[in-house]
Amino acid sequence: MRVDVPHAWPADEAEALALQDRLRPLADHRGPGPAAPRLVAGLDVAYAGDGRGTGDLVAAAVVVIDTATLDVVERATATATTTFPYVPGLFAFRELPVLVEALRTLRATPDLLLCDGHGLSHPRRFGLACHLGVLTGLPTAGVAKTPFVGRYDPDALAPERGAYADLLDGGETVGRALRTRTGVKPVYVSTGHGIDLATACAHTLTLAPAYRLPETTRQSDRLSRVALASTTSESLGRPRPRPRNGQVPVSRERGRAG
Repeated sequence: MRVDVPHAWPADEAEALALQDRLRPLADHRGPGPAAPRLVAGLDVAYAGDGRGTGDLVAAAVVVIDTATLDVVERATATATTTFPYVPGLFAFRELPVLVEALRTLRATPDLLLCDGHGLSHPRRFGLACHLGVLTGLPTAGVAKTPFVGRYDPDALAPERGAYADLLDGGETVGRALRTRTGVKPVYVSTGHGIDLATACAHTLTLAPAYRLPETTRQSDRLSRVALASTTSESLGRPRPRPRNGQVPVSRERGRAG
């Protein structure tokens, strides 16, 4: 898959903020998106250590799911060390370089990207999902485990699967708290590029028939952990770990903010 990056990766916070301001108008939050995507890619990263330092090892994973069967049809990983500092709201600059490298190894071009992160629900309305969508030109949305900006009324969120409540920030709807399983806490969906919020939520529900997280997130989360553990073991000259029940015990950054 071809991904062109028309800018240099920022070296500091001021450059990153300026780049977000320059690219933000390019993100389309009203596009209809794919009505019936066949291939949807999930993207996630795993960090060694606490994920807060420069020079941390990070592993990116992309998993392409066939929506007709929910089978995995392609996987891709890449590892790197972070070069951008830990700054809430600027995590895209720690994660995008390695995610782009993983995407470039895909043979197929997905119809939709769903990343573990935020898009419009971001302090500057340009989170990871927005930047990723602008770079790839593909419809992109964020499906996050925890909220970043925006609040919703928990009493307005019914317990049934499919129920949602708008995330509001400064009077603006920036996403939705979406119930993917009855009686289970919601996920937080926001648009990135080329798709509207209702469509992004509909596809998230389709990809989450049995679990809280959509299969795209579940599979890419697992693969990023395996890739990180394998890279760490190889650097230490140890045998690769064998996943137990699909899980590899490595430290991850939780509640990534943007």
